Amino acid sequence: MTAALLADLKARGLLNQVTADDELINHLETGSRTLYCGFDPTADSLHLGHLVPLLVLTRFQNAGHKPVALVGGATGLIGDPSFKAAERQLNTPDIVAGWADKIRNQVSQFIKFDGVENAAVVVNNLDWAGEMNVLDFLRDVGKHFSVNAMINKESVQQRLNREGAGISFTEFSYALLQGMDFAELNRRHNCTLQVGGSDQWGNIVGGIELSRRQNGAQTFGLTVPLVTKADGTKFGKTESGAVWLDPAKTSPYAFYQFWMNTADADAYKFLRYFTFLPVEKIAEIEAHDASIEGRKTAQPILAEEVTRMVHGDEALASARRITAALFSGDLTELSEQELEQIKQDGLPSSDLDNTALSDMPLTSILSDAGMGQGKQVKDALGRNAVFVNGTPYGMDALMQGVDIFADDKALFGRFFMVKLGKKKHHLFELKK
Repeated sequence: MTAALLADLKARGLLNQVTADDELINHLETGSRTLYCGFDPTADSLHLGHLVPLLVLTRFQNAGHKPVALVGGATGLIGDPSFKAAERQLNTPDIVAGWADKIRNQVSQFIKFDGVENAAVVVNNLDWAGEMNVLDFLRDVGKHFSVNAMINKESVQQRLNREGAGISFTEFSYALLQGMDFAELNRRHNCTLQVGGSDQWGNIVGGIELSRRQNGAQTFGLTVPLVTKADGTKFGKTESGAVWLDPAKTSPYAFYQFWMNTADADAYKFLRYFTFLPVEKIAEIEAHDASIEGRKTAQPILAEEVTRMVHGDEALASARRITAALFSGDLTELSEQELEQIKQDGLPSSDLDNTALSDMPLTSILSDAGMGQGKQVKDALGRNAVFVNGTPYGMDALMQGVDIFADDKALFGRFFMVKLGKKKHHLFELKK
């Protein structure tokens, strides 16, 4: 199973660096091993950048090994300086603790905790780091780290060489805390492998060395590539920010659309990274797409696989319905919750104050919403090309004093979808 797993990871392009390659293979093939990956609560949700290492834990569990997901309640208080341009903003302990709880719940949906012999475990490094005083930390942990080696790490050098940036002792000490995590998990859970992004290589090597010095144990490290797009931009970022796993921060519809809009140059790589489809099947999809003109098949498959995995079948079906409704312009079959998704991050949207509607002409309402200048709106009205909840309106309706935004015309008593011409859409919510 392990030989097949490592071959699969290699075929997917998911192996970036490995310590003691041959020894690790032998170690994994001679029994069920415990491995871990850490996730710092630097926000109240994980984002797409966390998904690759998290799914690697899943792949190892499927191959018979035991995953440990570490939530960094302690390291999240410090902040990892790895390849960051500037010092992180420190958050208060109560905020970090709340975020840690949310992230614990999120990682729990990707690995199995019941019904299998190699059941997963979630731990919080504040449980041991929070109990250690500074003298014990300096004597028991700090003594094993060479400043010479730490200062030569690429991530530290980048900060030292950037004018006016530098690095605080707080962030410089982060590598010691992460190293302590590996040694502690090795003692508590016989954990022998750490998985992380390629920017964590230096921290992982530090943990391997500390485990050897403190525990006399041989441990290993494996990194996965940091995911970037073909155009060089950071993966998982949109114009509005990160693509989050929490549906309250990135709706399932917007999540689905992120994958649907993946560039052709990235789609097949992302199928290998983010899905469990066999690499042979992905090669077939790529070969088929190379033989056809127009829209490729990779993006819909990618969108469906990842949205189902993160948000479930019901959310995937909802994202499809919203996509179809926005394409047709008919929103009448959508649920109230689906309209809320559109308002959250699916389309430009704004609130309508019904007490002010009588004092504002329609041209001003639509212009203020960014749908066009007054002349453009008037031209559309002249062609009966302003659609509100699917009903066309023109100048005649305005002259007759038709109340376009009447309560009884609103979807669920709240929503008005306005379409100007063929391309401009805006969702208004009536606020009473």
